[in-house]
Amino acid sequence: MKIKRLHHLQLCVSPAEEEHARKFYIQELGFEEIPKPPALLKNGGFWCRAGEIELHIGLEETDGTKSKRHPAFEVEDLEGARDFLTKLSVEIKEEIGIPGVNRFSFYDPFGNRIELLELN
Repeated sequence: MKIKRLHHLQLCVSPAEEEHARKFYIQELGFEEIPKPPALLKNGGFWCRAGEIELHIGLEETDGTKSKRHPAFEVEDLEGARDFLTKLSVEIKEEIGIPGVNRFSFYDPFGNRIELLELN
């Protein structure tokens, strides 16, 4: 078996938060919404893309517990991303340093941990 690349990430939000999630990921973070296959439309949620990264937002009841599970997105301007998120009142968590990588994480409004990083 040879794994070629990451195809997509799926994060979950409560069904009551679907439109809030769409606003956060599409309008605020700048992902582009892409069509879901017709057979999956009945499940709710939405799919979106940033560059070559596909993000699927699924619907399920969540208990709000935070987890170590997370996607990590490489960005071009980590400090610019930090400033942008701070203006949205998103709390930033500094992460342990890794050689050659600057990074931090935050939780989206639905309890999903998101890591942003910039290679140096």
